Amino acid sequence: MLVGDILRKKTPRVVTVRMNETVGIAAKLMRANNISALVVKDVVRSEGNTAVGMFTERDVVRAVAEHGAGAINVKVSQLVSVQQLVSCTSSDTIEHVRHLMNRHHIRHLPVIDDYSLVSVISMRDIAAAVDEAANSTPQAA
Repeated sequence: MLVGDILRKKTPRVVTVRMNETVGIAAKLMRANNISALVVKDVVRSEGNTAVGMFTERDVVRAVAEHGAGAINVKVSQLVSVQQLVSCTSSDTIEHVRHLMNRHHIRHLPVIDDYSLVSVISMRDIAAAVDEAANSTPQAA
């Protein structure tokens, strides 16, 4: 099974947050969209609109633990590591994506095809697809 197989059944909407936004704005975006991760984007003049990382519920919790109530005013850029964005493509296998998630201890991966952000795939998406495939396979009697 490929990432693209899962994406065809998923809403193609990707919610993003800019590096210069606050944890408070990011948390509101996650709550309003009922999601647990945002793609972090930065505008770089030479490269255009670029995905640089992921901001998750874990980052919100870490901000509150480190900054208390003032966490809502902390910039996303202070919490997101942008050294190496871990991502996948729609032609990657689910096995490869699961390996990446396990190796990097993450639950959400941006899907980037031809340098364009097309979606985000989560561990939950993968689990649901695997369950659906298992349930649609005829059982031996």
